[in-house]
Amino acid sequence: MPLTNASATQPTSAVVSSLELLDIVSNKDERISELAEKQDRLIDLLDDLMLSAILIRGHENIAWITAGQVEVRVGIPAETGIASLLLTRDGRKYYLTTNNEAARLADEEFPGLGYEPVVAPWHSNNIIEGTHRLAGDGSIATDRALAGLASVDLAPLRAPFTNSEASRLRWLAQQTAAVTAETLFALEPGMTEYEMSAGVAQHLIAKGILPTVLLMAVDERIRKYKHAVSRGAVLERYGMLNLCARKWGLAVSITRFVHFGAAPQQLIDGFAACAQVNAKLLHASRKGVSSAELFTVAERAYRDAGFAGEEQLHHQGGPIGYVEREWIALPGGQQVLTGTQALAWNPSIRGTKTEDTALLQDDAIEILTQTSSLPQIYPTVEGITYPAANLLIR
Repeated sequence: MPLTNASATQPTSAVVSSLELLDIVSNKDERISELAEKQDRLIDLLDDLMLSAILIRGHENIAWITAGQVEVRVGIPAETGIASLLLTRDGRKYYLTTNNEAARLADEEFPGLGYEPVVAPWHSNNIIEGTHRLAGDGSIATDRALAGLASVDLAPLRAPFTNSEASRLRWLAQQTAAVTAETLFALEPGMTEYEMSAGVAQHLIAKGILPTVLLMAVDERIRKYKHAVSRGAVLERYGMLNLCARKWGLAVSITRFVHFGAAPQQLIDGFAACAQVNAKLLHASRKGVSSAELFTVAERAYRDAGFAGEEQLHHQGGPIGYVEREWIALPGGQQVLTGTQALAWNPSIRGTKTEDTALLQDDAIEILTQTSSLPQIYPTVEGITYPAANLLIR
């Protein structure tokens, strides 16, 4: 069931903490069930690999295993944070941190999760020594390369989504889409790409959402570059807001465009074709379908739309979750979609693109980042409509 905007249900007389909002968006009982399921997935992996323990250091995996509750990020671009989790095959759970971080982590990140803190002085934090002392002499692995420990990839465990993960993603997508539409309407000729980035970032951060990709571009830079990172160019007629954003470890992706004055036919045709390719990719996105099969769908869709070969110029997207793309559709790709999974396809044609975050659940597609205040395109595939945002003309 689609979730209502949390701002309409949360208290207005006081600031709502991140943990309180987490309980509003995905209820506590569902999160308890989610925590148990993820613990089971992890223990099964330890059994399969004959490991006695795993040290989890990556932000995305810490957020995943704690059902979105724990954020150990301080330095935004860093892959690891101010604490690591150690989980043993016999069910013990620890978080390893330093004395200067321990009080806040205990108060704000780990309440109710059953993790035992292991605190070292800030100047002598030896994570390897602490790990072996707690886990013993058995085989220990980690999700981030660390001398003396085996490496293991936890990405396959992050799918399928639980119902509470889907609820959190839905809230994040709705908030991010609203910010994107609001910012798009506020754009004016004369603004710089840096100002466009700042507008998006300001509104997201005010909601406790972290922008992780800011590809704001204007005019010819949109047409020339697939990843037009902001470089300060001044908006004249054509502007793009292309962003990813995270909260509770989950990521969403969205792109929207505005044109001041009548748009060239080439842009109008490009958006229509991108929307059709996107619809065919969404229609083909079902449990068990492989990365390679989805790439073939994109290849054929571009050809059918009159733009053969465009799939060779940029990746087409793929599942999104605890990273901005869990994997992308590739020729020969072996990954397969699971029953409940988030998707972010991003077909592009010569300065145009369709990009939304959607949810595959119960063999149906729900587009989470819809912006109904913006013009829409309504392509259909086998009688099913997959709405996409059109170019806003002002």
